[in-house]
Amino acid sequence: MIKSQLKERVDGCFKDGIVQGFWTSAAADKYTVEVPKHEGQGDFSTNLALVVAGMEKQNPKAVAAKLADMFSGEDDFVAKVEVAGPGFVNFFLRDRVWSSVLIPVHEQGEQFGLAAIGGRQKVMVEYVSANPTGPLSIGHGRNAILGDSIARLLEAVGYDVTREYYFNDAGRQMRVLGASTRARYLELLGLESDFPEDGYQGDYIYDIARNIIDELGDSLKDADVEVFRDRSQAAIFADINTTLDNMGVRFDSYFNEHTLYEKGLVDAVVDDLRTKDLIYEKDGATWFRTTEFGQEQDRVIIKSTGEPTYRLPDIAYHREKFRRGFTWMVNVFGADHIATVPDVMAGIRALGFDDSKVRVVLHQFVTITREGKQVKMSTRKATFITVDELLDEVGADVLRFFFLMRKADSQLEFDLDLAKKQSQENPVYYVQYAFARLCSIERQAREKGVEVPAGPASVSLDQLKEVEEYELLKVIGDYPALIAAAAEDLAPHRIIFYLMNMAGLFHSYYNKHKVISDDAELTAARLCFCHGLKTVFRNGLHVVGLNAPETM
Repeated sequence: MIKSQLKERVDGCFKDGIVQGFWTSAAADKYTVEVPKHEGQGDFSTNLALVVAGMEKQNPKAVAAKLADMFSGEDDFVAKVEVAGPGFVNFFLRDRVWSSVLIPVHEQGEQFGLAAIGGRQKVMVEYVSANPTGPLSIGHGRNAILGDSIARLLEAVGYDVTREYYFNDAGRQMRVLGASTRARYLELLGLESDFPEDGYQGDYIYDIARNIIDELGDSLKDADVEVFRDRSQAAIFADINTTLDNMGVRFDSYFNEHTLYEKGLVDAVVDDLRTKDLIYEKDGATWFRTTEFGQEQDRVIIKSTGEPTYRLPDIAYHREKFRRGFTWMVNVFGADHIATVPDVMAGIRALGFDDSKVRVVLHQFVTITREGKQVKMSTRKATFITVDELLDEVGADVLRFFFLMRKADSQLEFDLDLAKKQSQENPVYYVQYAFARLCSIERQAREKGVEVPAGPASVSLDQLKEVEEYELLKVIGDYPALIAAAAEDLAPHRIIFYLMNMAGLFHSYYNKHKVISDDAELTAARLCFCHGLKTVFRNGLHVVGLNAPETM
């Protein structure tokens, strides 16, 4: 917010410099205004002089001096300008500039930080898309929270978002699921059964089999595997939906993989690639010439058994996404997809679509630690902690916060002991307690008969003079740009980092300075300040799906 205002002023000076013949327009849109990395270098700094000098063979310090001179007059925004280093121009803003950030916060309330930069463009975010073969694992949980938070951020900046779950209900794993359930069903009936060597071994398979017996008795003892597959799939997906709902994760649409086969869409992809001479047969398998699109080797898309590899239906599914009219698409995948993503992108290009409109977020694995030791897990043997178990232990807010505490491409260690603590050691508690404290300050003021100001217009913001107040005002001013950047980069973890930083600054401020005092003018200014902080905390928590509790 403040940064964009300064950037507009720098842009104006750049244009004036062109008119005065100091430089040409060559550097337009190539320079930046950023917060300096070190204290004492001003509130913001620009590399404009360095960029101009490099492009036009001028002395960077001389260019910087000309730019600084343009700000040398009386200015209600910039207090001081310095030329530093090889040609950076550092800006020191007036104190009142920082307190002015409270004005839009109070005026816009819950809308503060929202934007319309998306222009209502249609965007699909596909996430979770877990095979309905068992309960959601912690990896699926991270995927769900990432996808949901990305969708929320994109909506916050004005995109028309569709959340989609790709329902992978075709292929060998579903047959194995049906065979596993059939074997447990026969076993519970006391009949002979052969459990698949690579079958699903979790207790949930017994539960599904028991429910079938309770409903239908032994009437399915001679039924085909497909009957058990369908019943197992329905039961598991119902549980998945319940888990997602408990996490606060929702979807607008579901796309069933089997429809790709029923409608001939998978075969159509093969036919179209064959027409383009991008398909050939070798060793009984069907290969896609991915080397034509920069890959080191071609890929099998239909095995010698006649079964498609994952790449083929994924390519067909993405073609349908394009046909449905989305401007661009986001895929949230686990790191195990890293090998297939380039092949799907090659398929998109081969079919004549712009693969740059597909953005892929790959997240790393999650490990669980308890009492300092990693919990061993195996998905096939069902010796893993499910999302439901985590929800029971720590709750949805803690789960969501911890899953967003690291960048998607960083491995995440989920410390169960820390997650269960209700103290300021727990980062979720630390942030939410800051919001609750701000709510408490306003309650205390009203109990003491002190009026909470309606907005900045009724108070003297010049009373906000403490270093800690300026630090927090600067953080407030960063919020709109943070939301825009986090949405653009599909990086919800930045919101968590921001909230943790703001919470730390606020707790420090609270412990050092009294908000409500005998000084009525100072109290009014600080109550206005705290209300602004409360608004930003609430907005920041809500934009990634977290609650903002008023009491803790």
